[in-house]
Amino acid sequence: MAPTLTPTPSLSLTPNFNEPGKRYFRAFSPGDDFYEMLIDAHRDLDDEQSALLNARLILLLANQIGDLSVLREALRQARQDI
Repeated sequence: MAPTLTPTPSLSLTPNFNEPGKRYFRAFSPGDDFYEMLIDAHRDLDDEQSALLNARLILLLANQIGDLSVLREALRQARQDI
C-alpha cells in the first residue's frame, strides 16, 4: 500500500481580510480596515517601540499560521526584490 501524502498548504497571495458578521460594500474595505488598525497600533510609538511591536506581531501571526512551509514561502516572498 502506498503512503498517504498530505498536501502542503501554500501561501495565499489573494487578499483574504474579513470580519465575521460584517458586510462590506467594497472588496478593498476589509484590507483598509486592517491597515487602519495597524497604523493605529503604531500611533505615538517611537522607532524602537514600533520595531518591537512589528517583531511581536510577526511572531504572533507566525505562530497562528504554524506551518513552516507556508512561513518559509512568506519569508521568501517578503524578501523578494529587496
